[in-house]
Amino acid sequence: MARFFILFVVLLASLFAIEILQTVQDHVILPFTGLLADISVAIISAFDDNVAASGKVIRSTVNGFAVSIEAGCNGVEAVIILFAAIFAFPAPFRYQLLGFGIGFIAIQSLNLVRIISLFYLGQWSMTAFKWFHLYLWQALIILDALVVWLVWLRYLPRFKRPPDPDPLPA
Repeated sequence: MARFFILFVVLLASLFAIEILQTVQDHVILPFTGLLADISVAIISAFDDNVAASGKVIRSTVNGFAVSIEAGCNGVEAVIILFAAIFAFPAPFRYQLLGFGIGFIAIQSLNLVRIISLFYLGQWSMTAFKWFHLYLWQALIILDALVVWLVWLRYLPRFKRPPDPDPLPA
């Protein structure tokens, strides 16, 4: 348990430190966030043509309302937490990769629901937008990472621990 906790904290600290580097922000985080905006617009366009994306901003072409997907709203932090939890846990590497891949998709799928819902909530009520944005969705995205990790743990195959060697004869 101590090994897991230490490795989890080291991975978490390292990945968050890497994430805030300007080079990583410019070449990884911002393009990824722009991709989230483009995917959100593609989904919204299936039932509403009055939306456009520009970089990380999603805008209504009818009323001009826009949301900008900022740091903390792109699901990267939840993905980092999931990555640290999965790769700190002693499990075969292929199970870690599979769990992380499925978890990444789960977190980002829920995050797309979050972005789209906030886009429409903001057009309906700024009070509702602020409450959902600051309180409900923040918690749900992190909770999603926790639930994915717990489900991953549940479905890991059980490995038998090797028996302790016999003590040396006296």
